[in-house]
Amino acid sequence: MSGSVDLALLRNGAHSPSYFALKRGSSGHRREVVDFCIPCNPYFPTKDMFEGLRENLVDVLKYYPSDSDTITKELCSTLGLNPATVAMGNGSTELITWIDHLMIRESVAIPVPTFGRWTDQPLETGKRVDMYPLLETQGFRLDIESYIRFIRERGSRVAVICNPNNPDGGYLARHEVIRMLDRLTDLDLVIVDESFIEFVDAEPYASVADQAAIRPNVVVLKSLGKNFGLHGIRFGYLISNPAIAGKIRNSVPKWNLNSFAEVVVFMLKEHMQEYQHSLRLLSHDRETMIRQLRSLTGLTVFPSQGNFILVKLPPGKDGRDLRDYLMAEHSVFVRECGNKLGTTSQFLRLVVRPHADVQRLMIGLYTYLCAPSVPQAEVISTHHTPDLRANPRPGRRRAPVQQLEAAPVYRLPGGNVA
Repeated sequence: MSGSVDLALLRNGAHSPSYFALKRGSSGHRREVVDFCIPCNPYFPTKDMFEGLRENLVDVLKYYPSDSDTITKELCSTLGLNPATVAMGNGSTELITWIDHLMIRESVAIPVPTFGRWTDQPLETGKRVDMYPLLETQGFRLDIESYIRFIRERGSRVAVICNPNNPDGGYLARHEVIRMLDRLTDLDLVIVDESFIEFVDAEPYASVADQAAIRPNVVVLKSLGKNFGLHGIRFGYLISNPAIAGKIRNSVPKWNLNSFAEVVVFMLKEHMQEYQHSLRLLSHDRETMIRQLRSLTGLTVFPSQGNFILVKLPPGKDGRDLRDYLMAEHSVFVRECGNKLGTTSQFLRLVVRPHADVQRLMIGLYTYLCAPSVPQAEVISTHHTPDLRANPRPGRRRAPVQQLEAAPVYRLPGGNVA
């Protein structure tokens, strides 16, 4: 394949490079990079929504947005929330920063591995971070009773959980989270980061946001970029009782949200049916992708309720080498987890994507892990993804996607099926 990519971009820094950095670091004629690194909804926004954004591009770039209160009220109207209990931020990481500065005074407990800003942000401001290890032998599942004992033993004043957790996708049922909130009413703050909760299909109502709005010490954090497929806009929100939400809302800059965020928020109400349909499609893709990954000999695949899947490579295989190989030979961008506390370079986090993209990932994984030489995979059936604009079905979004066809199957050398 002609062209090259600067692999140093993948090897330097504590975070994966941006898509723009990868494009700048690539030269020659290459296939477009398929992004299995950044967790983003591939089915939303719709083509019609993108066309609407293009039509508004000049105004979006030329004019100031409304203040954040105006945008927040519209979001709350769409999602059925009380604006007094909501504060919006320029991405969930901005809200993590404000929570740390305003509400974490001395110590915070956090299970690891998890989203790095929950450990890095308080460490940067001199707080004590009590890290509770999630065990691989237990599938990285969080045991609530054990975590509460850990918090009591350490004397932590703030507790955090991510549900589903990142990078493993582990999910705690709503009743378990509520039980934890009931047991930790004496803490300064309990934070439930629900950045990936929209992708959960284990139960029809997974969030504890309704609890946060009426409890004295609970904050629920939400990301909009991940579930709405728009990381570049940088918008998110938190839900808590009016006193906490008001404290955060009064601290963030008045114009902390940009015009792109405003235009999208005011478009959402007309497109919620397509959005719910996109979640059903992604849920189906996750189930299929997990099944395909488990067909690869030696690869450990962890259960997930997020829009990503954690895998562990067999002994003797290194995720850094595989990451570089997939990018250089297949133009596939994956997240190697060696720099995440609680994991090693044997782990990869793979974002759930449509089947056509997974084909390329599976061929790359097979050639690296199983094949003595690079094989040519024979596609013996294909997958059709329905047009999202074609009458997405109303009703509860967790209903099965009956119209989807079977997953693609690959006949690889030696008779193996991926």
